[in-house]
This record gives sequence, structure tokens and C-alpha cells, in this order.
Amino acid sequence: MTLLSDRLEASVAHTIAGISNGGLQGETCAPELADGPWAFDLGMPGYGPGASQGDSLPAGSPTQGELPARYREATPQQLSDWIAAAKASLGSRVAVMGHFYQRDEVVQYADFVGDSFQLARAARELPDAEAIVFCGVHFMAETADILTGDDQAVILPNLAAGCSMADMADIDSVEECWAELEALFGSAPDESGRVPVIPVTYMNSSAALKAFCGEHGGIVCTSSNAATVLEWAFERGQRVLFFPDQHLGRNTAKAMGVPLSAMPLWNPARVSGGLSADALRDSRVILWNGFCSVHKRFSVSQIEAARAAHPDVRVIVHPECPMDVVDAADAAGSTDFIVKAIAAAPAGSTFAIGTEINLVQRLAADYPQHEIFCLDSVICPCSTMYRIHPGYLAWVLEELVAGRVVNRITVDERVADGARIALERMLAARPDTTMAA
Repeated sequence: MTLLSDRLEASVAHTIAGISNGGLQGETCAPELADGPWAFDLGMPGYGPGASQGDSLPAGSPTQGELPARYREATPQQLSDWIAAAKASLGSRVAVMGHFYQRDEVVQYADFVGDSFQLARAARELPDAEAIVFCGVHFMAETADILTGDDQAVILPNLAAGCSMADMADIDSVEECWAELEALFGSAPDESGRVPVIPVTYMNSSAALKAFCGEHGGIVCTSSNAATVLEWAFERGQRVLFFPDQHLGRNTAKAMGVPLSAMPLWNPARVSGGLSADALRDSRVILWNGFCSVHKRFSVSQIEAARAAHPDVRVIVHPECPMDVVDAADAAGSTDFIVKAIAAAPAGSTFAIGTEINLVQRLAADYPQHEIFCLDSVICPCSTMYRIHPGYLAWVLEELVAGRVVNRITVDERVADGARIALERMLAARPDTTMAA
């Protein structure tokens, strides 16, 4: 394994800084990525630079106040010393969660590293921790708050770290869709006891949508257990309403044998989703018009270029990628699947990976016996994950040392109750570990 100091020298943030100052060759999707994220916290609409910079930020989205100058002006070494001292002072009273897509400069301080599902489960298994500092995005912190005790504080270091995909399905739009589906199908079960529609929301969604699923007989899924969850839903319903990510829904259902003709796409910006009553009646999975801007960047032409340059390459992509990309790859699976596939490969393997650049570059540094590269040559991280910076982590930890809780994420108890039902159903839906996705 690569030493931490060497890995930080090869980190995405270090690479972007080098490209910006002309010291390294390459291209980023946004030169502003080299700036501290606090430059976008005050009065700056949008998700910030990165893959989601072109997505529309909904009105009323959480915003972050100004980070104190002490942290904005600190050197990396100062921030490192402050974080280490705060963690030593707090001990087991605080746990730091780091998502796979976080920059290495943050992940190095995490007590637990994983995907959103793994981190939510880890948070639930720490009943003695007084605070969970979640270095991820807003919906992840919400999920951790739902699954942890009332006396535990869940903290998001930068409140502006949202998720553009999660924002593509809001509770009002989903309720409008559901009302139209109920008007068309009713709510009575068929002769086999299956109701007309079962709602399924991806983990990448608000607590309100998880609660909606819990209250309407539905469930939450992850990229690891999406097939298991769809099987669960088909046992109970004649069709599924799947939101917010159309690509995960389409790729998973297609692999299960559901024809594309039975997967109409509901566009909440159009009357009746832009769909006819016949299209809805013939559906098995009604997909929502949402997507991940990170995984939307990957293309078949990138895969073809990788195969041309590396004949023995193994291409693995995330199932949030478009269908043609998943079809052209050798395998598709969750971030955890990607990590395990690389860890288990014989030395000298070559991988082209279609997922967020921070994880890909970390894997390349951690497994130098392989050749690992991102399908997309442009350095373009997740906009919102990138809003978390060591400066914010130092701030929230030092505030805890001083006895103050800042940036606490709290889900209303009524919402939490419904969401918890859907999440517990998800936790009980164990995926087949022999499946790729």
C-alpha cells in the first residue's frame, strides 16, 4: 500500500492545484476547483464547481455561513495539527465518517470509510458516540440522524454539501405523481394480493422521500441491493415507481429481464409525466427523470478508447452510468463492489473505472501493483462532496471540543418515523453477494 504522504501528493486536490498553477499537465472541468470551497458559500447559487455545476439548485436549499478566517487562512499542516488534537481530545465521544468520494485530505481523518449505506450502518452501530461527523452530503447525514439515537448529534461540516441527483425528486413532485397513479390504478390489490404500485427510492434521496416510501408500503435501495429490493417490490406490487435515479433503475430492471418498453420515464416537468395512460398501464418500472452528473459523464467512446490503448483492460462502471455504458463495460457495481474487485485481482491487472475521480485516484495509489485509471481523463469531482474541506472538519471538531455543536442535521420526528420504516426494510433486504451489482 502507498504511504499516506505519497497518496496525498497524488490526491485529486493536489492534482487540480498543480494543473491550475501550470505545474502539471491535464484538464479540470472547472478551474475554480483549486479555490477553497468557502469561496462559494456566500451568495453563490448552484452546487459549486465540479460535475454538478450545470445542474439547477432548488430554491431554499441549505446554505453554509462563512467559515471563520482562522480556518480559511490556515496552512494544510496547521489544519492537520488542529484536527489531530481535536480528535485526540474528543476520543470515542466522536466518530468521523468519510465517504468513498471524499478528497483524500479529508478521508485521512475518517474513523470509517465507505459508501452511504455502509456509513449509515456504521453510525447506527455506535450508540455511545455523542457526535457523528459525516464527511459526505446532506442526505447521508439525514440517514445517519434517522438511524442513530436522539441524544446523538449528526454534523455535516459544510451545509452546502447537497446532492443534485437527490434534488431532482422532491416530495411535492413525487406526491403529485402518486396522486395521478392512484387515480389511474386505484389502490386495491389484485387477486394475488399485489397492490398497483410500490414506491422505491434510492438511498440518494431526501428523508421526506424515504418517509413517503415508508408510509406507502415502499422501501429504500442502494446500488448494492437494488436487484434484491426490486424483487421484494415485485412480490408486493404490480409495478414499481423508482426514483430519483433513472439509470440505476433501468440498468437493474433490465438485468432482471424487464423489457425497456415496460420502463417509461416520468418527467415531473411535464403533464402526467409526459406519459400516456397506456404506457403507464403496460409498465413494470416507472422511472424518474433524475441522474448523477458524475456518472453521466462516462461514455461508450471512452470505453472504446480504453480498450484500444489497453487490450487487457477490465472496465468496471457504477450502475448510475447510462445503460449503453453499463452494457459496454465488463462489470457494473457499487463503489464497494469496485473496491473489492480491485483488491481481489491478480497483480498486474489493468482497470478502467467509471466512477468518481477521488475514489479512482485513491485506488490507483493504494494498489500500485495494478494500472488503474478513470475512464474520463478530465479531472471532475463530485461538486458537492468537494464542498467538504479539512478547514470545515477542523472547525466543527474544535467547536465540539469547546462544547458547541454546529451544523447539526436533525430530521423531524414524524418524517424520521416513516423513513425509518423504509430504511429498516432496506437493511433487511440482503443482496446476493454473488451478483455484480
